[in-house]
Amino acid sequence: MTHGPERAVLRLARPYLGRLLGAGLLAAATEFAGLALMATATWLLMSAAGRPPLDRLTVAIVAVRALAVSRGVLRYTERLAGHDAVLRMITDVRARVFATLVARRDAAAQRTGDALSRLVSDVEAVQDLLLRVLVPGAAAALVSVLAVGSAALISPPAAGVLAVGLLVAGVALPALAAGLTRRAADEVAPLRGALAVDAVDLTHGAADLAAFGATGTALAAAESRAGRLARLERRLAATGFAVDAAGVLAGGLTAAAVVVVALRAGVGGVLVGVLAVGTLAAVEVSLALVGAARQRTQLRAGLARVADLLTESGEPAPTAPAGPAPGGHDVRFTGVTVRYREGAAPALAGVDLDLPAGRRVAVVGPSGAGKSTLAAVLTGAVRPDTGRVTVGGVDVSGLPADELPRTVGGLLAEAYVFHATVRENLLLGRPRADEAELTAATRAAGLLDWVRAQPDGWETVVGEQGGQLSGGQRQRLALARALLAAPPVLVLDEPTEGLDPAAADAVLASALAATPAGHSVLLISHRLSGLAGLDEIVVLDAGRVVQRGRHEDLVARPGWYREQWLLQEAAERGYLALAP
Repeated sequence: MTHGPERAVLRLARPYLGRLLGAGLLAAATEFAGLALMATATWLLMSAAGRPPLDRLTVAIVAVRALAVSRGVLRYTERLAGHDAVLRMITDVRARVFATLVARRDAAAQRTGDALSRLVSDVEAVQDLLLRVLVPGAAAALVSVLAVGSAALISPPAAGVLAVGLLVAGVALPALAAGLTRRAADEVAPLRGALAVDAVDLTHGAADLAAFGATGTALAAAESRAGRLARLERRLAATGFAVDAAGVLAGGLTAAAVVVVALRAGVGGVLVGVLAVGTLAAVEVSLALVGAARQRTQLRAGLARVADLLTESGEPAPTAPAGPAPGGHDVRFTGVTVRYREGAAPALAGVDLDLPAGRRVAVVGPSGAGKSTLAAVLTGAVRPDTGRVTVGGVDVSGLPADELPRTVGGLLAEAYVFHATVRENLLLGRPRADEAELTAATRAAGLLDWVRAQPDGWETVVGEQGGQLSGGQRQRLALARALLAAPPVLVLDEPTEGLDPAAADAVLASALAATPAGHSVLLISHRLSGLAGLDEIVVLDAGRVVQRGRHEDLVARPGWYREQWLLQEAAERGYLALAP
């Protein structure tokens, strides 16, 4: 149980070992209470058939009632203790898996459906490993030993037969079940992950698939995987049915053999009945090991996917010895180079950039110049291949995971808007913000008038990924959330995307004005209007810094910035002339 992917997973169970051990003992007590109930009830019924004095049955009657009540109480307590421990552990596992998925840069790990499958289905495999494999398996093994010991008090030869039957039911059949299901089970988790990707692609990408005439191909691929998964699950179900039938047969044969051996050993009739019924109950308990083995086999692929992420994340990163000093949030890029693929042209090539505390710098350049990559490196979403980025003299990679977003954050490319209310989306930036702070942030982002015009105001639900909002409203909501968070180093990646020129200039000006004094701003924009008041403008092209300076200096000398400024000015003058 502790080899392979289970080892990486079970390391996280150490803080909850006491709770899990208690749950296992409670599970064993529950099963033994059930076994004792069956044996005592059998003795009571068979003894009562001989019409003995009532006082001879009183103890058995009380024992049956006590065992029946205690079985229910023990089962409830065991489930409570087990789920409490497992849910605490699952919280930790999900946090680690999420952190690893965020840190990964490969495209496959960023597929929404696969990430969702890992966070939900695969992490649930960890829960099932504990609640459906380890706890019931350990309880069944302990109860089997106790059952053999109890039978030995009545008839040692019958106890020997019972031990053989329990070995068949608790060892041979589980090994057989694991062997028959291993190959098919290993394919199930990856197929479920692929189907989750298909579901997301077919729903969220329906318009794109239709536009390129690829809907049929995508549906055929999804149906093929779904059919394969259905066949595997049917095979697993058939195998499970066959092994369960073999378990029932083993129980019946063991009970018959116990009866024959007990009679030959001269055991009385009532006790023979107790041994027979107790054997059936004990074998039924040991057959839980068959279910545990089958469940473990089916969980292996999912556990392997989780263990891969847990191994990659490693142990929790030690807290940095020193974070940025109060007021010391100077940002420095030193020789930063980023390549997304081996042998490909760098997205950033030897970039040097200083952003002292309180300074406002804009990064501009053509599409694909590396602007968003620069922001991703600063926020820790992308790690540079060479070079380093420091905040207050501390490398970004050395900042604690819970401190980095509070130090460096803001509005990044494709900021996510949740299927929740306007208020709930905003409070992600500052959970304890009051009404006045919400109002100030939305006013600065140009969203306040829209919020006040809605019948539900702050409680307006924006839909999945902001589907009930226009592109401009969605961007303003994300900008308001970034302004509300107000980190010392504020990153704004295309904050006015989707807005008309006049609205874009007004929103940018109000957003910069709303930034607290002493806070740095790194603005990434394709529009050059509104940059005149910034301290510095850096022009990127093919991942390299090709120009830098203030707006008036860059406009005065030939280069990319001047050309784009003239083109955008002419285009926007034409737009304003045609606007009603």
